[in-house]
Amino acid sequence: MLKFRIAKIPGALAACLFTLTCVAQPATIVSTRPHAGSSYQPEAQVYFSPKGGAAAAVIKEIDNARSRIRVQAYSFTHAGIAKALLDAKRRGVDVALILDKSNRTAKYSAADFTAHGGIPTYIDAAHPIAHSKIMIVDDAIVITGSFNFTKAAEESNAENLLVLRSRELAARYLENWTAHLAHSQPYAGR
Repeated sequence: MLKFRIAKIPGALAACLFTLTCVAQPATIVSTRPHAGSSYQPEAQVYFSPKGGAAAAVIKEIDNARSRIRVQAYSFTHAGIAKALLDAKRRGVDVALILDKSNRTAKYSAADFTAHGGIPTYIDAAHPIAHSKIMIVDDAIVITGSFNFTKAAEESNAENLLVLRSRELAARYLENWTAHLAHSQPYAGR
């Protein structure tokens, strides 16, 4: 087990000190701040693909959502993630997606599944590529990284996924999501 300290992290995490523990996937970045109770969740978890459990981690966070999920995605074809989002909507979670314009014409896109399932789905065509890959869960968890929400990302691509537990980061990501929603168009599906 390799441990080292990162003394300064740029951006919203600049004030935090973390210990990075490198172990078999998934690795976990554990806060050095004290925590109470046995239900403690690490402030950050990292997953690598192929076959590193990233899709399962995304689905777990969706399944645990209680109030709201916001998604931005470039490519969105993972049936399990799409189903988990629809299940969340059915149990009363406020779910909405913003996707890249390529989802309009892709041979398969989960955008059709979500739109037909009643999840507000939007297309961001204001950029050459809307390349964000994020989920904001319950205004407290940010899921991000190179990991596209696709089967290929889990099974064959070299990807990374971060699950960050920070209301401050979530607020920043939600602000950016809302800015992109302002210029996105509703998608009704094909």
